[in-house]
Amino acid sequence: MSTGLLGKKIGMTQVFDSQGRLVVVTAIEAGPCFVLEIKATPLAKIKLGFAPKKESRIKKPQLGFFKKLNVSPLSFVREFPLGEFKDYKVGQEIKANIFKAGDYVNITGTSIGKGFQGGVKRWHWKGGNKTHGSTSHRRAGSIGSSTTPGRTIRGHHMPGHMGNERVTVKNLLIVKVDAANNLLLVKGAIPGYKSNFVILNKSIKKPKVMVEPQPTKAGAKKESKPAAKKK
Repeated sequence: MSTGLLGKKIGMTQVFDSQGRLVVVTAIEAGPCFVLEIKATPLAKIKLGFAPKKESRIKKPQLGFFKKLNVSPLSFVREFPLGEFKDYKVGQEIKANIFKAGDYVNITGTSIGKGFQGGVKRWHWKGGNKTHGSTSHRRAGSIGSSTTPGRTIRGHHMPGHMGNERVTVKNLLIVKVDAANNLLLVKGAIPGYKSNFVILNKSIKKPKVMVEPQPTKAGAKKESKPAAKKK
C-alpha cells in the first residue's frame, strides 16, 4: 500500500541539483495532517485532515465531530489506504518528513478551469481553410453522416467545458524536503492553481532509470573480444 499526505500548492520556482543542473520545481505545503479516523473493517482506511478552518464557517454536525476528537476544525479531509499508517492513532500529527528526497509521488488535484472553449483549443483541431472566402476557420463543421449511421457517434470531440477536472500526475520526483516548514519541492508541474489542495501518494510504479552513455576518450582503443576457437 502507498503512503499518502494532504497538501497545498504554493507555486513554482527553480533550484540547482547536486550536479549543478537547473531544475524547475513546484513548492507544496505538505502537512501537518491530523488522523481523524481509522477504519479497520471491511476496508482498512485512515482519514486525514488538513488546513485549519474557522468554527463559524463549518456546519454544526461537522464541528461536533472535530470537538469529539479534540482537534481544531479542518477544511480538507480525505481517506487513504491504511498501509504504512498502522502504527498511528486518532489525533496524531503527520508531517512532511514521511517523505525524503529521491522519492517518487503521484499528485492528484483539480485542474484550472478554462470555461467554455471551441474544438480548436479543446481538442487541437487543425481548423478549416483560411483563403478563398472560407467562413469556417474554427467551426465544428459536419458531425455525422446523413444515412449511415445517420447519427452522431458517441464521444465525438465537440466544443464544451474545459478544465476543472480531477487530474493525477504520476511519478514526480521529490527534489528537496524541508521538514521544519513542511515543504516539498517536486520536479515539474502539478494540477491546479496556487493555494489549491492536492493529494500526495507514494508511487507504486516507478519510472525506468535511463543510463546516460559515457563519453569515450579520443584515440582510445576498444577492447576486442577473444576470437572463438575453431574445432
